[in-house]
Amino acid sequence: MSTRTPLPVPLDPATVSQAAAWMARLWSGDASAADHAACGAWRAAHPDHERAWRRLQAVEDKLMSVPPAIAQHALREPAASAWVTRRRALQVLGLGVTAGTVWSMRGTQAWEAVASDHSTGTGATRAVTLPDGTHVVLASASAIDLRFTSRERLVIVRAGEILVATAPDPLAAQRPFLVRTRDGTVQAIGTRFLVRQHDDETRVGVLQGAVELRARTHPHDALRIGAGQGAALSRERIAPYGPVQASAAAWADGLLVAEDMRVADFVAELARYRPGLLRCDPGIAGMRVTGVFSLRDTDRALRNLALALPVAVAYRTRYWVTVRAR
Repeated sequence: MSTRTPLPVPLDPATVSQAAAWMARLWSGDASAADHAACGAWRAAHPDHERAWRRLQAVEDKLMSVPPAIAQHALREPAASAWVTRRRALQVLGLGVTAGTVWSMRGTQAWEAVASDHSTGTGATRAVTLPDGTHVVLASASAIDLRFTSRERLVIVRAGEILVATAPDPLAAQRPFLVRTRDGTVQAIGTRFLVRQHDDETRVGVLQGAVELRARTHPHDALRIGAGQGAALSRERIAPYGPVQASAAAWADGLLVAEDMRVADFVAELARYRPGLLRCDPGIAGMRVTGVFSLRDTDRALRNLALALPVAVAYRTRYWVTVRAR
């Protein structure tokens, strides 16, 4: 009988901190051959050291791929050299270039992107196939950790939103499929569902099948909801809310489906997929919009909004945009 190799557990923050310290030392501009050799020895000393190094390197690659003009503006460094840009990138991430500590990052989007098993940046989505065949799609600015062994199937939502389509598992009775957030757990019952972590609660919407919800402080009390239903899960309670349409998962296809949606809510959803600041003037917040809009081209979505309603889109910069009355 074949066995699956358990996925690696999340990295210890102290290990990421050590990796950041080594990276800062090598980026200092005066690192010696001995420094490089010592860093190589540290990376080889434990598999988690190399994992932490590669994750920070991936963050650097993303930052260094930003066009220079944008990077210089974002990092406030005129004609930034590679080292200056890297040093400022570390500071922006909260890593620091002296102690290399990442404790100040914990709980931030930057930390989740570095420390989680799978994550997405702003405007990106990502599909992941889990060891049991379950499909998970991460929405913009989302992060998850995985715990898959012979005894458990667990997805931990650290930030953002996911779409889950579970696969049949012969050991389901012994290891149910669970999604955990800071507010509680969601147990899948042959299903396709959405989980979104908000600041003060978790929203769950069932598209197919059913799920059982348990609040963090009342793990023995479960509420089952079926297809087309949704619920808000907090640490203390579970509150059902209105029907959930299939269009709620349209973001996985790069679309925002608005059905008589308040403009304020529309702008807030679009802002999740756009870097910088996108705000709605309070004077038009209550207007209603219906239509299908692109999440992969948010400028186009804003243009279409302005065609549909008497609103204007004011660009102070590419990263500072306001939707206001025309």
